[in-house]
This record gives sequence, C-alpha cells and structure tokens, in this order.
Amino acid sequence: MKIKPYLEKLEKSKEYKQFKTKYPDNFLMAGFFLIDLEGEQNVHQVDFYIPSIKKIAAFSLDGQVKFQLLDPLNRKTPEKLDINTKIDLDALPGILSDEMHNRGMSEEIRKIIAIVQNIEGRKIWNLNCVLTGMEILKSHVEDESKTVLKIEKTSLIDLMRRIPAQALMPQTQGQSMPDQAQAQTTEGQENEEMQDSDSGGDEIKKLDALASQIEAEKERLQAELEKKKDAKITKVPKTEKMQEVEKTQTEKNAKNNALKAKKK
Repeated sequence: MKIKPYLEKLEKSKEYKQFKTKYPDNFLMAGFFLIDLEGEQNVHQVDFYIPSIKKIAAFSLDGQVKFQLLDPLNRKTPEKLDINTKIDLDALPGILSDEMHNRGMSEEIRKIIAIVQNIEGRKIWNLNCVLTGMEILKSHVEDESKTVLKIEKTSLIDLMRRIPAQALMPQTQGQSMPDQAQAQTTEGQENEEMQDSDSGGDEIKKLDALASQIEAEKERLQAELEKKKDAKITKVPKTEKMQEVEKTQTEKNAKNNALKAKKK
C-alpha cells in the first residue's frame, strides 16, 4: 500500500484544483494514516500548510475527497514534505513487529496511527499503536534508512489514568480527531524526536487521538467479562438438571430392584 496513489487521486479531484488556485502558496507538510489490522476502517489524510493565511488544509482521501481549514497549534512554519516515502504503509506493521520481537515484546499490533513529516531535514514516521493485552506502543522510524529510532510500550490503564478529562471530551468544532492528532504531533515534534519524553505532556497530547479507540477497547473487554460471567451462570442450571436426572435414575433403579425381589 503506497501513499502516492492517494496523492494522485487528490491531484485529480475538483476540490484540490480549486484549493490550489485559491491558495497557490500551499505546500505539503504531513501525511496522517490510520491502519486497522483487524478491520477495514483505514484513514488516509494529507495536510497542506498555507503560509499566506497561516492555516492547515486537511484533505481526507477515503471515498470522496474532502478538506477543511484548521488553525495550527503553534506559530512555527512546518517543513515541506516529499510524499515519496521509502517505507510503504503496509510495511510499517512488519518493521514494528520485528523490533518488538527483538525486544521481547509478545503483543500483537491491532491498529497503527502513523504520521509522516520532515523533522530537521529527515523524514520521520511517528507511530502510535494499539496492541493486544491493554498496551500502547509508541515509536519513531526514519524513512530513509528504515531505522527504528525509538520504541516504548505503555500500559493502557496507566495511560487512561494520566489523560486529562478534557482529552476525552468531544473534539472542538471544525477539528476531527485525526486533525487534532496531526496538529498536536506537529507541535513540538522537532524537539521530541531526538529525545525521550517520559514526562508526559506532549506525549499525552499525541495520544489523544486514541481516546475513542481506548474507549472501544474498554467496552470490548467489559463485554468479554460479561460473557464469562454469563457462562459461569449457565453452568448452574445444567448441574441441577444433571442432579435431577441422577435422582430419577436412582428412583427407577430402586423400583426395579423391588420388583425383582417380589418375583423371587
């Protein structure tokens, strides 16, 4: 799965042609992708920066091409991005899985939120993944060398405790969850890429986009617990029925024995 075909679809669209005419100074700044390894709810989005009005145009490329103008979260002009990446989208799960295996991580990847952009002249993939086992994986991968620069695992439960209540509220008007994630990742990404960020603030912002998926995961686990409870309950009537059958059989055997005794 390559990114370029989606960009070609964008360039042929009426929406992009009108946008390009209206904002000739625009340039590509980032790609945002949701890779769903369990279903088919994938998301493909590319973002353009417009210096003349200092806004971001986010184009959604799934189905009909749509775009909306967003306000950046900081004043720093983003770097231009060449969308011709060395890493294809479908190669990301394998790169991460190999690195996880090398580090003794046994969980499986369920979903990947991937953002690609230029950071200090290098094309970097910023990846946030939902894993099995109530875990979140965060990683940075350099596109040119396909090198994993950083990878760390966080407990989903711990993350939920750290996320502020505001992060779980509905998104602000005019910004979808992917748009917020993209803008938040752009903010401060230059400084964060080369250093660990265990202190939380910026990392939590970048994971706000996973809030809805986290809630879905919690609901799924709750449903599984309910099923297990129901399964335990259903065993009780079955046991009583078996006891009733055994009792009937005992009475029947007793009657047969009595009849045999009379005949003798």
